[in-house]
Amino acid sequence: MATTRLMPLHIGKGQTAGDAIKRALGYIKDPVKTENGILVTSYGCTPQTAEAEFMLMRREYLTITGRRRGKDDVLAYRLRQSFKPGEITPEEANRIGCELAKRFAHGQHAYVVATHADRCHVQHVLCKGRF
Repeated sequence: MATTRLMPLHIGKGQTAGDAIKRALGYIKDPVKTENGILVTSYGCTPQTAEAEFMLMRREYLTITGRRRGKDDVLAYRLRQSFKPGEITPEEANRIGCELAKRFAHGQHAYVVATHADRCHVQHVLCKGRF
């Protein structure tokens, strides 16, 4: 049985929105954790350029809506789902992560699913742009 946690991504102190997105995506796409990127899947963007694509989507959203928020603005969401050791394979976890991301984003938001297989347990982390 998996445990799931939803975490909003905000701009940290002394950071820009781009810094925050780059740091979060850099962590989830870490080649050491994702078997050299084999366990990274995306929708509406490419994993290699997701940071720039998320920021472009954010700028377009702000331009179209004129909506400006302060430090409490949510840039993206991290959705972490962890499985017990030996419960499933990393490949199965990635498939489940993609299904969860598809439901969570309703086909309206870009996302990156990265399955971390570097620990005793398997987890995947979804970073969904909120645009």
